[in-house]
Amino acid sequence: MTTASRPRQRRLPRPLSPHLTDLAVASVVALLTGLDAAVNGPGHRQADWLTWLLFAVSVAALLVRSRWPVAVTVVTGAACAGWALYGHIGELLNLPVMVALYALAVRGGRRRTLRTAVVAALVSGVVSVIAGKDVAQPQGAPLLEMLWPLVPLLLGEVVRGRRELLQEYADRAERAEADREREARRKVDQERVRIARELHDVVAHTVSAMTVQAGLALDALDSRPEVARTAMRQVRTSGKEAVRELRTTVGVLREGRRTASADPAPRLAQLDELVEGVRGTGLRVSLHADTGGRELPQLVELAAYRIVQEALTNVIKHAEARHVAVSVAVADDRLAVEITDDGRSTAEAEREREGEGEGYGLIGMRERATTMGGDLDAGPVRGGGWRVRALLPVAGGGV
Repeated sequence: MTTASRPRQRRLPRPLSPHLTDLAVASVVALLTGLDAAVNGPGHRQADWLTWLLFAVSVAALLVRSRWPVAVTVVTGAACAGWALYGHIGELLNLPVMVALYALAVRGGRRRTLRTAVVAALVSGVVSVIAGKDVAQPQGAPLLEMLWPLVPLLLGEVVRGRRELLQEYADRAERAEADREREARRKVDQERVRIARELHDVVAHTVSAMTVQAGLALDALDSRPEVARTAMRQVRTSGKEAVRELRTTVGVLREGRRTASADPAPRLAQLDELVEGVRGTGLRVSLHADTGGRELPQLVELAAYRIVQEALTNVIKHAEARHVAVSVAVADDRLAVEITDDGRSTAEAEREREGEGEGYGLIGMRERATTMGGDLDAGPVRGGGWRVRALLPVAGGGV
């Protein structure tokens, strides 16, 4: 779209500063009040020096009504009372004090407005009674004079209440937007952690197995070529699996799809394949899986599978073990997952297993167990070796 074809954005006019606003209001009030003060009806006092002095004081006070609304109300009210007591009657002579009363209500609080209304009504009624002694007044005029100061105060209260309501709406919208941003960041962080955990569990396991298998192939290349070929075939198979998992993760990151791959999430039935792949590294692995014929929630089975996978990866990378026992069984509505090996349990090995430094394996296992509402313990066993045990609740989950 070219610059000429773009629709022009309407710019809202910038509001005047309080000083300019006061100057504009004072100018309008001076014009209207001055015209009324200059002409008075027959039988009433005509404009003289005192009339114009009170006029000048009222207009000058309005120039600072935004800064000192109470003081301006007192000054303009006194000038208006002075006109009435001096015998100068006019329809717009009370305009300055009405503007001051409006400003006082808009910029104050309800309690101050109520106090001002009582004082202004009483003062207006008293001035009307005193002024009526010299000039014939209709019956009930003091009561009417007590009501007119309430009009600008009521109008100011309405305007202030509307502004407060609009401000409250704006604050609510701002808080809602902040909550949405926090929730969006939380979801992004959760998804990032989930992808990082999946990437670590799958790729780290596969690459660790490939490293061990490649080492076996190198050791047996000259003396036992068949063993070397078998190990390299396993390396190739594991490499393809790692590439497939990486493509799945990249698809999630690039396209925002949680199901970037058509393959279902691994479940407990695939533990045999997982164990068989680990056995290709030369490690003896025994597997006991018994769910009692019970169909478990998919998320529980996925968490159990990944915990076993990561525990076996740690054994391959850190344990220097010869045998690993894997047990998965249901007991009392909880799935017990236990992986025990006979590897080294020195202080250095324990630090490596616990993921100190750059490791995240044990952290990921604990996160999976905690997410499912379970718990996970890991540590050395008496007599040597290491054990990882997780308890995952299976009741109330979806399949």
